[in-house]
Amino acid sequence: MHATTPQPGEPLQLPCPDCGALNRIPAARLAEAPRCGRCRAALLPGQPIAVTDASFERQVERSPLPVLLDLWAPWCGPCRGMEPVLAQLARRHATRLKVVKVNVDENPALTRRFAVRSIPSLRLLRGVHELDRIDGAVSEQIIEQRVARVLG
Repeated sequence: MHATTPQPGEPLQLPCPDCGALNRIPAARLAEAPRCGRCRAALLPGQPIAVTDASFERQVERSPLPVLLDLWAPWCGPCRGMEPVLAQLARRHATRLKVVKVNVDENPALTRRFAVRSIPSLRLLRGVHELDRIDGAVSEQIIEQRVARVLG
């Protein structure tokens, strides 16, 4: 099952970043800081969400929002340098874009799937479709321009 664009007025199905439960939220209520019906965690936390090989389908492929995927490693200096930029983007676009992080050392299937050759590596996704990619450490302005193209 993959993300589909909801029809106007149709609720979005947002997976909880903590417990994984699917939550039906009307699009008009996204700005109201919706919480998970099961565990009460913020559904749109305004910060990057850690995703694994096991949670990728639910958190990314089924997301009704476009996703900015950060493929990184904790030992990578440029990756750590981009953390504040990605956190700012997650806050700024919390109701329109999901920012997720995948540790390439701990998630070999995703590392292979996205043919990661160097890090940091960013992918803009909608469902299973890759819309754009950015390899290497870049400025917030460059990422913001690429995100703007996806968000319209």
